[in-house]
This record gives sequence, structure tokens and C-alpha cells, in this order.
Amino acid sequence: MQDDALDVTGPSEIRRAGVDLNGLMTVLGKHLYSTPVVALRELVQNAHDSLLRRRLEQPGWQEAGRIEVRGDAANGIVRIIDTGAGLTQQEIHDYLATVGVGYTRGLRQAGADDEGLIGMFGLGFLSAFVLARRVTVRTTSYQQPALGHCYVSSNAEQYTVSPMPARAVGTEVVLELHPGYAHLAQESRLRDILARYCALLGEPIHIGQDPRAVNPEPPPWRPRAGVALHPLQAQRRALEFAAQFERSFEPIACMPLGAGVQSDAVGLLWVQDGATYGTSDNRNLSVFVRGMLLDDDARDLLPPWAGFIGGVMESARLTPTASREDLQRDDIYHAVQHALSEALIDGLAGIAMQQPEAWRRILARHNEALLGASLCDERLFSLLLEHVRIPSSHGDVKAGELRSGGAVHVILDSGGGFEEMLFRAMGVPVAHGNRYAVVPFLRRWAQAKGVRLVELGTEQGNRALFRTDTLPEVELDWLQTHLGDGEQLLPAHFSPLELPVVVVPDRDAELKRRLEDDENNKRVSTAAVRLARQFTARITARSPTRLYLNLDNPAVRALLAAMRADHPQAAAAARLLRSVKVILGAQGRAQDDGVASGDLNRAFGGIADAVQQMLQAR
Repeated sequence: MQDDALDVTGPSEIRRAGVDLNGLMTVLGKHLYSTPVVALRELVQNAHDSLLRRRLEQPGWQEAGRIEVRGDAANGIVRIIDTGAGLTQQEIHDYLATVGVGYTRGLRQAGADDEGLIGMFGLGFLSAFVLARRVTVRTTSYQQPALGHCYVSSNAEQYTVSPMPARAVGTEVVLELHPGYAHLAQESRLRDILARYCALLGEPIHIGQDPRAVNPEPPPWRPRAGVALHPLQAQRRALEFAAQFERSFEPIACMPLGAGVQSDAVGLLWVQDGATYGTSDNRNLSVFVRGMLLDDDARDLLPPWAGFIGGVMESARLTPTASREDLQRDDIYHAVQHALSEALIDGLAGIAMQQPEAWRRILARHNEALLGASLCDERLFSLLLEHVRIPSSHGDVKAGELRSGGAVHVILDSGGGFEEMLFRAMGVPVAHGNRYAVVPFLRRWAQAKGVRLVELGTEQGNRALFRTDTLPEVELDWLQTHLGDGEQLLPAHFSPLELPVVVVPDRDAELKRRLEDDENNKRVSTAAVRLARQFTARITARSPTRLYLNLDNPAVRALLAAMRADHPQAAAAARLLRSVKVILGAQGRAQDDGVASGDLNRAFGGIADAVQQMLQAR
């Protein structure tokens, strides 16, 4: 094989790639995060990791750690104070002022990965310069408790480090806010932000002098030593916790998410108490990694069918992006997706068995969504098989209540039409197949139950309704002339026998006409029209409607007898049936479906004329 490398005759020169530090700092400091308030999260996270570091490195330090965030609204200043490990002068240079280098990452690589440390990329401190026109850090390290140091910078590119009198071991970060962010110095605003981001952190976070931490209670999935809750107490506590995160709806019932072999994710899922349709998507999932909120709209981790589910979870193995506002789509991410789906299926089954009242509420609120969800997993289908309701001509009923004569009937047309009228006359319920997920659910249900499914409006459905017969050619021509309006006339036997005629639209022919309409060419892309015509080209040209003549109907039998005997009133009787046909065809049909008000008026007039003619003949 010929080498494609260039022929190099001179010596090679190794050079380092140049870095525009000013441009890099602008990108990292101002464009890495989607919202400036993330900076507060990053700085509190640094304080949290400093506390954990001190516990790891300073033997015998058993004091309760503290993180305090103070706001000075009058001067536009925010202070983040911790009693953590602090920094030496060299550590300020190595970690605080060096982009991409973080002490926490080194600890984790050294084996402290299970201690709850959060930092990964050494970028979090840069976020301070998004909010602040100047950043000051005063720190005393536990390693040198007699020495203090003060770092000051206005842009993260240049900084000074000066000695200062020793303070209590720990660090204070002072943000002199840009005028546009001065409102963040209000302590009520700080509480709102940090209660959201730090809800699962193990170290208490205090705002100002408030003795109440913004994260006072551990989440339900973290057992509290020596505290055993009754199941009802546990349910109530879970609902109260879920209500803190559910933004739009009250939670109905909660389901646990437990760690497994492939995923360490733990958390809480819940069903929302808000009526939804099958296509509604109110999924919300807050994801915490090592106790810190990374994404409060991680809906893609939940299965697409779960549009009525909320949740909160945490993991130490999910990998955040550099901004720590999103997650990398790696194998762990997909394992968590699978774990969430399994937890939902198991959780819904558990609610159905253990919380019947909550289960009834779930079915009432989310029937349509559950109808579609049941098609996504065999276990969900088995769970919901006897519970979900199907919209029908008799209201919303369970699938088993649609049985009639060993079959279940579903109408595919959204406009009602002859089938609805026909089955109303027979007293047989018909499922509305134009509604979300009804047809595929009934197909699967009928297969599971060994029941015949008749899909009205299809060739198969029509064959199940109408048993066609034959008449002599001359009789068909006469009937076509006196009864027809361009339909294909088909003699048949069907129920109820009291119904003389039925007009049935040929829906395949309707589809062909609509897709090939010039107006549709204007609305649909050329590629879509081309694909549609590949299908409709297989549909042969035929009448748009079919007229089924009920040979079991007494009036039709009398008409046939009169026609064969050349009775003088046969034509008048035929006009009467023709008017009945038009009126029946109008039932449940919109005017643009082929039955206009003028047709109805002529039909009523035809009845009057036929009656008058028949009475005059007598």
C-alpha cells in the first residue's frame, strides 16, 4: 500500500500551540454557564468540598462543619464562608488561580471517590467573575493555622496574593457584584436559589444568621439512624418531599428509585395529579450528582410514555458536562434511563396493589396516557389490561364491556357516519378509533383475549358487517337508476333488518382523492406527496361510496316484488327509499363530507312527492 504521507526533506520543528488567555477566560467565565446564578452553586460546592477535605486530611477533626452565605443588599456584596480545610499560599496558585486544575479531582483520583466530593474540572471558581466585578478570598489553611492569605482579582487573569492575619481555619469568598446582579445580595433571593441547588447536600447551608439550614431534612431514600417510620408515615413524608420539587401539580403517589447492579441512582418518582392526554408531556426530573443539583429538567432520562411523572434523583456515577448543567450521554446515563423505566413499571404495579385509592385517582387522571403507555412494555400492558377505559359510543368503558357477539367493534373515522348510526340502531357499543392509542390497544387486547376485532371503515370491517349477494343485471340497473347517486350499489344481508339502505364511504378512495388534490400539493412538501402517491397509486379508481341494499328489509323486499311485477308505484317507492338513504347518510357527517343542506332539503321534498304520488294513485 502506498504511503500517503508528504515527503519531508527538512528537519521538523516542535512548537507549543498558542493560547489567547483573554479569549479563553471570556469563554470560560462568561459563556460556560447558562445562568449566572449557577456561580453561587459552584462557590457553595467549593465550600462543601473543603469541609469534606478537612475531614479526610485532618485526623481528629470532629467539629460540625458550617457553610454560611451572607448577603449585603445595601452594598451589593455576597459572602460565602466555610470552616473547611482552607488554602495555603501555594495552593492558591496551584488550584484557585490555575484553570483546569482542582484539588478535589486529585483527592478522588487518590481513592476518595466515595466521600461525596463534587468538584471535577477545576473551573467552578471562574464562575465568580460572571457575577462579580471583584473577587476577594480570605483563607487560613488547617496546615498553617497561624498564617492567613488574601487573594484579590477583578478578571481572573491577573491577581494578587497578600499575607494577612490568621483567621479561623476556613475560607471566605467575597463577591462585589456587578450592578446587574446586585439583587442577588438579598438574602431571600439567596435562600431561594440555594434551597434549590443544595437541597441534597449533607453539609448544612445557612443564609445569614438564620439558624435554619436551607437543606434541613435528608431525602426519604437516605435512612436516618434510629428512626423507623410506619409505611403510612413514609408515604406522607415522600409526598411532602415530592411537593418541594413538583412545580405544576400535586403528587398523587410516590415510587422509590433504588440503586442496582448497573446504576447507583437513588431517588423518588411520583405521579402528578393533573389531568393529561396521551400526548401531554409534563415530565420533570431533577438530577443531583453528589448532592448538588445539575439539571432540573432532565426529562430525557424518563421514558417518553411517562408524560405524567415527576422525580428527583441523585447519583455519584453520572458524568456532568464541564458546565455541570447537563449530563454526558455515556453508558452510565443509559443505565440510569433503564433503571428509571424499571422503577416506574414496578412502582405503578406496587401502587395498584397497595394503594387502591391512589390507583383509582391515577386511572381517572391519566387514562389516555396510560392507554398509550401500556403499548410500550408487556408488563405495563398486563397491569393495565383490565383497568384503562376506551372512549366509545357508550361513553368511556373498559375493553371487556365492548364485546358484542364475540367481537369488539372500533370505528376508524373521526366523523361518525353510517357505522355509528348503524350500531346505535343495534344497541352495540363502538370504540372511537380516532382517539389516542385506541386501535393498537384494542388489537393487542383482542389478541390476548382471543376476541375478534372488527375495524369499521376497512374492507375487512365491511366484510364482517355486510354479507353481499347477487341480483340479476337488469334489476341492478333499475335499482341503480332509481336509488343511486353515483354510488356502487351492492345487494347484501345485514343487521338490523329494519334498516333498508346504508351508504358507506370508500375511505381508501377518499384518501387517494385527498392526497392527489392540488390544494394538498400546496400544503404538503413535494417529497411527502411523492411518498403518499406511491401508496395511492395501488388504489384502483372506483366510486367514492357504496350503497348497501338490505335484502332482509321488508320494504326492500316489497320494492323488489313491485319492480318485478312492473307495479306503477315502484318508482315512487324507490324515490322514498332514496330520500331515506340521503337522510341516513347525513347522520354524523359534516357538510363537507358530501351531504349538504340542499341535499337534505331535496330528500325531504322527495319524501313528500313520493307520498303524494302513492296516495293519489289509490
